[in-house]
Amino acid sequence: MKVAVFSTKPYDEQFLAQANQASHQHELVFLEPRLNAATAALAKGFDAVCVFVNDQVDANVLEQLAAGGTRAVALRCAGFNNVDLKAAERLGIAVVRVPAYSPYAVAEHTAALILTLNRQIHRAYHRIRDGNFALDGLLGFDLRGRTVGVVGTGQIGVEVVRIMRGFGCRVLCYDLHANPEAQTLGAEYVSLDELFRKADIVTLHCPLTPDTHHLIDAAAVAKMKKGVMLINTSRGAMVDTAAIIEGLKSGQVGYLGLDVYEEESDLFFEDLSNIVLKDDVFARLLTFPNVVITGHQAFFTRNALESIAHTTLSNLTDLETGGECANRVLAANGST
Repeated sequence: MKVAVFSTKPYDEQFLAQANQASHQHELVFLEPRLNAATAALAKGFDAVCVFVNDQVDANVLEQLAAGGTRAVALRCAGFNNVDLKAAERLGIAVVRVPAYSPYAVAEHTAALILTLNRQIHRAYHRIRDGNFALDGLLGFDLRGRTVGVVGTGQIGVEVVRIMRGFGCRVLCYDLHANPEAQTLGAEYVSLDELFRKADIVTLHCPLTPDTHHLIDAAAVAKMKKGVMLINTSRGAMVDTAAIIEGLKSGQVGYLGLDVYEEESDLFFEDLSNIVLKDDVFARLLTFPNVVITGHQAFFTRNALESIAHTTLSNLTDLETGGECANRVLAANGST
């Protein structure tokens, strides 16, 4: 299968090429630009496109792809909120994804953000490099005995439960469907309101859907404990950034750790160090000493990239050979 790989970074090319050489025979053409209405013409004549989280795969783009002969969209990620599934189905374009790669990578990054914020590692690092060895302002708290609220208990969420239980935390969970594994680990399922009221730390691990868009808004923040720690390694639009900024200013939100951001498509995965950031909201977040932001890197481990490459190419092989692809995304219910 001839595949146009959009949003290619050196690591994408490295891991996809290695996996292709080892187990597959696809013709991969690596392209740096993101897929959108202006770049869709680059895919003309390709059987499939391979895209990432910030590529735009709306109806307009899909119509251009279909006109150029493309019959498959392979997401090298779990989320598919950037794809118009109904348009894809109407045009006869199959959409496949990587539902799980390394839940450990994202869960461990979540723990890293929690520890960094709690023990002020980001501030201590810069102090020491400046020769400042004072401890004032770096006071943390024991995680043991604290209550952690995990919103979403799929594969990633349950690994977060496992890690936080290992720290000796009480873990409260919210999900539409309880995960028996989380319960076996000692987690308790409660309503979302109860989780907000009781958790010292709230961490998000669910997909972005119309129901979870701005799940954390001003009303949600108001229900939380004063000084709550909020972590988001899921999807940026689950958090109303303006509401969080107000919460930080008032002290209602005491710590904020983000690996994703609502408007990240204009920022993340690019080197913008030599230009002035035009996003005033993001710039405001950077002014708070109790905020740590990473650039959508929670997934970024060797293990995860190997798994993503293998599953992505296997999905394409399944489509090429006419077999059933377990990772196909259906428009009817927005799931596989």
